Amino acid sequence: MTKTRSPIRSNVGLKAVMAVTGIVLVLFLIAHMLGNLKVFAGATSFDHYAHWLRDIGKPLLPGVWFLWILRIVLVVAAVGHIWAATTLALRARAARPVKYAHRKKVRGSYAARTMRWGGVIILLFVIYHLLDLTTGTLNPVGDPSRPFANVVADFAPERWYVTLFYTLAIVTLGFHLRHGAFSAFRSLGQQTPRGERRARVAALVFAVALCAGYLVVPFAVLTGLVS
Repeated sequence: MTKTRSPIRSNVGLKAVMAVTGIVLVLFLIAHMLGNLKVFAGATSFDHYAHWLRDIGKPLLPGVWFLWILRIVLVVAAVGHIWAATTLALRARAARPVKYAHRKKVRGSYAARTMRWGGVIILLFVIYHLLDLTTGTLNPVGDPSRPFANVVADFAPERWYVTLFYTLAIVTLGFHLRHGAFSAFRSLGQQTPRGERRARVAALVFAVALCAGYLVVPFAVLTGLVS
């Protein structure tokens, strides 16, 4: 008897998993970026916002349960996204014919060709970011009651290498988002030449805007605009 494959493990199902998990992660990135921008409102406003995040759900949820629920959802989404992408990539490689010596190169954007190593950079950055501004282990201040001070200490001029790593990770994320957004637009039916041009522009604008929103904070601290 032939074993029936689960619908979610089919190519269509895996693409659906990538789409849903991608949307969850992008929504978080947008919300997180908007929260980061509150640093320009000053220490009092930013600290109040950070402490408010810990109180979401009270009194229905005790303590920081909301944050832990959010973290679990994000971990599940990230693992599902990586699993679906890896499975699809392996299937695509297995389905390719034997390589020829003079095989014509397949057209593909820079972002599409670098999705794999870009994912590794992003993963390493997420681990560092959690140890830095979530647990405070790698932060010079590392005081959970002083979020603004943690951010300012993290991107201080003498810690330029942190800002450099942050920039590399965010730019890599931008390439990842540009490719992912373009693919999503194509999946929604934008497959005419005109539709593809619009999809490319929309994906680029979205990726640039999100990257700018994230990078403005460390560079504001680095240049002394925020202190």
